[in-house]
Amino acid sequence: MTGNKALPDNLTQITPNTVKTVTILGAESTGKTTLCQDLAAAFNSPFVLEFMREYLQKKWDELQLTCTWEDLIPITQGQINLENAQAKIAAKSGGYLFCDTCLFELMVYSYWYYGDCPKALEAAALSHHYDLVLLTCVDIPWVADDLRDSPNDRDAISDFFEMMLNRYQIPFYNVGGSRDNRVQLVATLLAER
Repeated sequence: MTGNKALPDNLTQITPNTVKTVTILGAESTGKTTLCQDLAAAFNSPFVLEFMREYLQKKWDELQLTCTWEDLIPITQGQINLENAQAKIAAKSGGYLFCDTCLFELMVYSYWYYGDCPKALEAAALSHHYDLVLLTCVDIPWVADDLRDSPNDRDAISDFFEMMLNRYQIPFYNVGGSRDNRVQLVATLLAER
């Protein structure tokens, strides 16, 4: 197993050694979910959806409220719970686990929106490991929804992701182009591993 066993609030990533993990990061409306689902279908593997979206959509639908600082740790816990559950499923096939975001993305957005990050989230985000980290390019049209709020900031947010990935020396690959091109690029990257 990989992961840090001493993280607070049960934020430990538990991934069997037989599973190769791929996480997809990026600005809003850059095709992360679509790519994640396309890769899962192409490799007949499980995937992890973004818990923050489900959590905040429910909050919006019920209360017309957006994300607050107090939501960050519950979202963090929900995301890692989903990831760990899907990792168990992936272990049965010894294949891949595709993650539509991870705690690193939540940490980056915390710094983007609040200028700070809860220490437990940051510690967990920086201790988790992925075999392949992808950063989606801002090369597809913006699609509005209840939760997206930065149609004009996508390039700046993408640059901020690159800066943070480089700051923490996390190797990553930019993924852009058509849906088919994105899947083919990732398939090539995985074949090289």
